[in-house]
Amino acid sequence: MDSLVLIVAVVVLAGLGFILFRLTRLAVPVSDPHMQNMLVTLGTAQAELAGRLAQISDRAGSAQAELARSLNERLDALGAKLQESQNASQTNLAMALNERLDAMGKRVGDSLIESTEKTSQTMTDLQKRLVLIDEAQRNLTDLSSQVVSLQDILSNKQARGAFGEVQLGDMVRDMLPPAAYQLQAQLSNGKRADCLINLPNPPGSIAVDSKFPLEAYRALREARDDAARVLAARAFVTDVRKHVDDISARYIVPGETAEMAIMFLPSEAVYAELHANFPQVVEYGHKGRVFIVSPSTMWATLHTMRAILKDVRMREQAGVIQKEVMEIFEDVNRLRTRTANLRKHFGNVESDVRDIEISADKIIRRADRIREVQISDDDAAPDELPIGSATGNVTARTLMAD
Repeated sequence: MDSLVLIVAVVVLAGLGFILFRLTRLAVPVSDPHMQNMLVTLGTAQAELAGRLAQISDRAGSAQAELARSLNERLDALGAKLQESQNASQTNLAMALNERLDAMGKRVGDSLIESTEKTSQTMTDLQKRLVLIDEAQRNLTDLSSQVVSLQDILSNKQARGAFGEVQLGDMVRDMLPPAAYQLQAQLSNGKRADCLINLPNPPGSIAVDSKFPLEAYRALREARDDAARVLAARAFVTDVRKHVDDISARYIVPGETAEMAIMFLPSEAVYAELHANFPQVVEYGHKGRVFIVSPSTMWATLHTMRAILKDVRMREQAGVIQKEVMEIFEDVNRLRTRTANLRKHFGNVESDVRDIEISADKIIRRADRIREVQISDDDAAPDELPIGSATGNVTARTLMAD
């Protein structure tokens, strides 16, 4: 309010000053009474306004001082509140930071523990795998030594033949019963076959002999030019045909063995090479009644032989079963005859029983008539009647009739 009054006073003073300025500009004589009264009035009003302005200025100063003091108090209170709020915020922030640091420390600790456990598990698994790798390495070392030993065996012709015989014997033992084969069987011509499979006639016992033409096959595989390949192929064909001729001459004995024999090749590679690139040698074996087989085809051949032996046993068992069925049929016929005799006997018994029942019925009827006879006091006793009397005669005739 004081500020508004001060503003109005300033405006009025400005207006009086403007009026005086205009009067001086109008050149009105100062000696004019009206002019003098106006000037006096204006001066008085100006003096009053100046006094009022002074009062207002004093009051404004007091109000300004009071306002400054109030503002300072409010600023102090606000500063105190801000300080208190800042302290509370710092305390809450410190508590939140401590809680977060604790939670983070716990998570970091848990993560470290989990990482330690995983690391330990990983190290354990790694150790196990290292052990497995060591074992695999030892197995590879053993396998390498075995491969070297196998190469040494295969490089020796006699050892190579023994290797084929052992492989053939294992396959035959796994597939056939002991009574169905003979290993190292000696024939009537003095020759000894690696295996003799006893099959029924036909076809009869089949001789199996193991052959392994490894040198010729290696020379064929290692040939570098056409000329060497031709020579190696010729040697391979000659070697296989010689084996075919030997088996055909030694192990096909008329009347003792089948009209065929089997040459067992212990190597699938040699067998595949023979059938893929030398079909004329296979045909030569067929003409000589010698069939060439590998380990895989030998399995199939043994399986077929096993089925044949099983069929023979089934036929034998079928003959036994048929014989037993015929004996059962004879027993049934005998049972039928005895049943007819028993039925006839039962018929005789039934007839005798029927006759006995008729006699029993007659006896019962006679007993009923005797019970119906009435004897009075006037009548004479039966023993007193005359022998020739009429009553006695009637009774006797009646009984006889019954």
